[in-house]
Amino acid sequence: MDKPWIKFYEDQVPAEIEFPEIALSQLFEQTVENTPNGSAVLFFGKKITYAELGRLVNQFAIALMRLGVKQGDRVAIMLPNIPQYPIAHFAVLKIGAILVPTNPLYMERELQYQLNNSGAETIIALDMHFPKVEKIKPETGLRNVIITSIQEYLPALLKLLYPLKARKEGNWYKVNRAPGIHFFEDLITEKFVSKIPEVDVKPDDTAIFLYTGGTTGVSKGAVLTHRNLVANVIQIRTWYGEVKDREEVVLCALPFFHSYGLTTCLHMAVLLNSPMVLIPNPRDIKTLLKAIQKEKATLFSGVPTLFVAINNFPGISKYNLSSIKACVSGGAPLPLKVARQFEEISHGALVEGYGLSETSPVTHANSINGMRKEGSIGTPLPNTDAMVVDPETKKPLPKGEVGELAIKGPQVMSGYWKMDNETKEVLRDGWLYTGDMSRVDEDGYFYIVDRKKDMIIAGGFNIFPREIEEVLFEHPKILEAAVIGVPDEYRGETVKAFVVCKDGASLSAGEVIEFCKSKLAAFKVPKQVEFRDSLPKSNIGKVLRRMLKEKSANPKVVSSTN
Repeated sequence: MDKPWIKFYEDQVPAEIEFPEIALSQLFEQTVENTPNGSAVLFFGKKITYAELGRLVNQFAIALMRLGVKQGDRVAIMLPNIPQYPIAHFAVLKIGAILVPTNPLYMERELQYQLNNSGAETIIALDMHFPKVEKIKPETGLRNVIITSIQEYLPALLKLLYPLKARKEGNWYKVNRAPGIHFFEDLITEKFVSKIPEVDVKPDDTAIFLYTGGTTGVSKGAVLTHRNLVANVIQIRTWYGEVKDREEVVLCALPFFHSYGLTTCLHMAVLLNSPMVLIPNPRDIKTLLKAIQKEKATLFSGVPTLFVAINNFPGISKYNLSSIKACVSGGAPLPLKVARQFEEISHGALVEGYGLSETSPVTHANSINGMRKEGSIGTPLPNTDAMVVDPETKKPLPKGEVGELAIKGPQVMSGYWKMDNETKEVLRDGWLYTGDMSRVDEDGYFYIVDRKKDMIIAGGFNIFPREIEEVLFEHPKILEAAVIGVPDEYRGETVKAFVVCKDGASLSAGEVIEFCKSKLAAFKVPKQVEFRDSLPKSNIGKVLRRMLKEKSANPKVVSSTN
């Protein structure tokens, strides 16, 4: 297959990588052996070395086996980014069980579906989330509920103050001992006579069921192997180029229950023999900025809304972000203005990439120090093929034409759990058909035009929301923007824009529309503008157009024009 993009790789990036034949758990064990005294976890001033983390992982692995968890069993982890997450994560993998990362914000119905679909019999959750676990437990196959608290790994003073804060915020819940209810702290301190588990975990064994966000219907469990995940973290590390083992500090603001945070933060820190700075609440921008400054974070993955929040944080100039070397933005399109502003603030590189839960997740990225193209997701990573095809026939299209993006590589999932028909729809001959509309230029740089399902068809014209959103982000008074199609008797659909103004800024619908008229063809200009205080977002900060469509019938403020 022709790969014109390879000639634009930076000097240190090879066209092909030879990946080691190891499981993720073995990758972790190598780091523990190589860097025992190096910092592994940094959490509000608390430090855990790799030697200590390795001991805790072994202790928890033994505890899981004593609870009856065996190779191939599914274990749900419903935690934010706290030290218990990497402990549980690598313990589950070590005994050959399958991880089911679960969003702590899930409601009972969503949690019950994921537990039942995955077949999880064990869950690890925070004490504050125990009531919803307890409520749905009889409707699931759960046998073991392991409870922990954010308080357990805080430094002494914060540990003392935490109960007061939790009670004030309504997050304090006392869990009583009962059959099937276990406490994380007990399991890692209990003295077992058992040996450290030695389970034969192979690269092609399943490591994780990673559930899609459910934005396109029922949430699906992408089956990812150890090989998939090891390959992808090595691909990304190679792409970073001038990073050095034991010298980097990885800021972990993206949640580990999402593929993006799992690979680019948790697994990346382990691969680099470097510390991970855990941020349990990425919406707390002040705490995040303090962590970057204090720990001198060098690598940082995020989503556009996170970088927008940093750029517009009051007093941002007071923080020293100069330690940052490279940031990769994914999860949603990165507006050019946002990237430029962040680079001015931090002096580090911020590039747009692309990925999916089904691809472990990263497949494309712009060069960190090489050629970047504005508005592009960059080129495929080493060992990755990509093409643009006709959405119906799946035949390749000429360069420059818009079609569906298809991807092939070692990071592509083996399928959806218990969903053979859905798997056949997206996986054919090793190619994953993404459902994203894209184009590729002569140099092999790819551009996401939009999600196929988000395309607006107005009066016979195909309109992609991203193009309009890019224009809206150029307005000096607009903080956030999203565009959807809404029913229109005459055109079939028409364009509606949702706008969040910057603090203290005032804007009318007419001003927004006139601004767009100066930059867009008439058929693309929004006919409706709705102002909001905020936009609905997923757990990683991706704007949920689906929710905007559902709620747009009852707007807070709507202005229209004909």
